[in-house]
Amino acid sequence: MKRLVAVLLSAAATACAPGAGRREAVRLWAFGREGEVVRELVPELERRHPGLRVEVQQIPWTAAHEKLLTAYVGRELPDVAQMGNTWIPEMAALDAIEPLDARVAASASVRRDDVFPGIWETNLLDGVLYGVPWYVDTRLVFYRKDLLDAAGVPELPRSWSGWRAAMEAVKRKGGPGHFGLLLPTNEWAQPVTLAVSSGAELLSGGGRHGAFRAAEFRRAAEFFVGLYRDGLAPPLANTQVANLYQQMAAGDFAMYVTGPWNLGEFRRRLPESLQGAWTTAPLPAPDGLPWPGVSLAGGSSLVVFRSSARKDEAWKVVEFLSEPATQKRFWALCGDLPARRSAWEEPALAGDARTASFRLQLEHVRATPKVPEWEQIAAKVWERLEPVARGARPLDASLAALDADVEVVLEKRRWLLDRKAGGRK
Repeated sequence: MKRLVAVLLSAAATACAPGAGRREAVRLWAFGREGEVVRELVPELERRHPGLRVEVQQIPWTAAHEKLLTAYVGRELPDVAQMGNTWIPEMAALDAIEPLDARVAASASVRRDDVFPGIWETNLLDGVLYGVPWYVDTRLVFYRKDLLDAAGVPELPRSWSGWRAAMEAVKRKGGPGHFGLLLPTNEWAQPVTLAVSSGAELLSGGGRHGAFRAAEFRRAAEFFVGLYRDGLAPPLANTQVANLYQQMAAGDFAMYVTGPWNLGEFRRRLPESLQGAWTTAPLPAPDGLPWPGVSLAGGSSLVVFRSSARKDEAWKVVEFLSEPATQKRFWALCGDLPARRSAWEEPALAGDARTASFRLQLEHVRATPKVPEWEQIAAKVWERLEPVARGARPLDASLAALDADVEVVLEKRRWLLDRKAGGRK
């Protein structure tokens, strides 16, 4: 009896000890600046759910992908994480992330119809949902309205032919050393953005082969390299641009295709005298296709890992961070654009014309091919097109070489898909 009493007293003391009964923390990985900002949101989540603790680990973007793969191999993945949408196919192929369809169907706060369709699509693989959009980005045109006005162009044209004519007018007005558009040659997103706007599929055969010699991609590539050939864009990599903001201020470039991360930079780095002179607009469309042109669906989503022992708690983190009210606060803290349409009712977002252009463009975005090898393929795109932009290689030969490169990159994928189709594991 004395032994039983001692055990009971010990248990009672443990139960009354500070922190007793509290669950182990849910581990959340977030990258870059987002990792800093999300810590400011966590107290509200923990207040709503007493007993829930969230431990945030901030990871630099430069190390994030490698750390995820290392953690997967070492079985040390967190419970929930931010993930760039181009990484989701890779994590799904590794069977590392949890399907979320059932949780979304049962959720009162996560609503598919409130998310930009092209953004939601980035999280779907073979009809299965693996992530919930957190924040979004895409690319459109930043431009010096005053330079276009001076060249006799009252607004950014809506077609590629009109856009090109505007560049020609700006160049004539500006003279030598001035260009209509900055389009860095070493960024794969530039030609790929034009390609998806042209209707290019990029890959064919269910992601088995490249489709870079198809008519749609070739039309976009011809438009892209023609801007350099005709002196409308300088054949410069972004590492060769000494100071983008100074050069935009000097009028070296009238236009630049970039994303929302530059909204704050343009406000901070362009002189006060030019703050009323620049604006943004959705992408022009290829002639004969509806405006605006299609851009790339970018941003980050939230995923739950299969290895987590706290999936229910992890899902509460996902729900909270994806709520419109949380997304509005997140935007106010760091400038990342909300994935939820209803969050855009925030007056500071809806009332700013430069930001509102993104709201329209985000209704017209498309995911890059959802294959684990996409980032390897993307690197091949600019590697093959940069010499063409510099006038060092013909376009058709480079597109043929690009398709050949992609055949090699996708060789293992074809083998696995064919094996699966044959019923072999």
